[in-house]
Amino acid sequence: MQGMDIARPELKQRKRRRQIITALAIGSLSIAAVAALLMLDPALPGVERSSVLVDTVKRGELLREVRGPGTLVPKEIRWIAAETSARVERVLIKPGAVVEADTIILELGNPEVDDQLLAANAELTAAQSDLAAKRTELTSRLLDQQAAQAQAKTDYETARMQAESEKVVAEKGIIPAVQYRKSLVVLEQLKYRVDIEQQRVDEFRRNIAAQLAAEQARLDQLANTRDLRQRQVDSLQVRAGIAGILQRVAVEEGQQVAAGSNLARVARPGDLMAELRIAETQAKDIVIGQAAHIDTRNGIVEGKVLRIDPAVQNGTVQVDVELVGD
Repeated sequence: MQGMDIARPELKQRKRRRQIITALAIGSLSIAAVAALLMLDPALPGVERSSVLVDTVKRGELLREVRGPGTLVPKEIRWIAAETSARVERVLIKPGAVVEADTIILELGNPEVDDQLLAANAELTAAQSDLAAKRTELTSRLLDQQAAQAQAKTDYETARMQAESEKVVAEKGIIPAVQYRKSLVVLEQLKYRVDIEQQRVDEFRRNIAAQLAAEQARLDQLANTRDLRQRQVDSLQVRAGIAGILQRVAVEEGQQVAAGSNLARVARPGDLMAELRIAETQAKDIVIGQAAHIDTRNGIVEGKVLRIDPAVQNGTVQVDVELVGD
């Protein structure tokens, strides 16, 4: 008798349920593990203790140093220019010499300027004489006007006394009344004449002031022209203008120079400043008024940023620093 397999479907269902439950359990554990890992902070990198400097954080200024080469130059430099075209006659002082403000460095020559000064002096002298003559003439005419005014007042007073005396005798009938009335008419005319003469004197005084003012304005103009010509002649003796060192003479003897041409340069050596060349990339960190330290090779001198050149040359910016240290 042969054996016979009997199908048991419930066993297969139970096995299927166990597989599903196992898969769900494994999935839940995986999700929980991933969530736990996500909640953890990232691990910090490791470093050797010997390579780390440990200290306490402090609040303070962050020093930003900008360095650059430069030179010390005089703060006050004066270029002397020619005030008029001229010829260099003599060079009296050579570069490097110590000069005072009134030291003559060059002698220039221009005969035309000398002639213009003579003409200006002659015109000014003539104008002064004209003004004096005009003042005398006007004063004399004013005296004539005042004399006419005085005569008019005298005639008026005489007529007034005459009328007063005729009034008494006319009332007594000694003289005709018409004669007295004629005296009153004459008196009224003389009074009007006195007023007219007073107005003429006042108007003439104002006229005198106006004429003299015009003459004085012309005289002042000629005086200004004479002063200009005198300055041009004086400028032919080229002076230093300030006390210092003559750094340069830009002309030679016999040379013709035009008005405005630079002739010489004088500097005051005691008052210095530093001209620094700072890289363009670092110049943005500099501001006017910022403190600076200048190494003069003889020591460190305190300074203050005076000017920052807006132009860039060869990749650098010029920064002027005023020395404020002793």
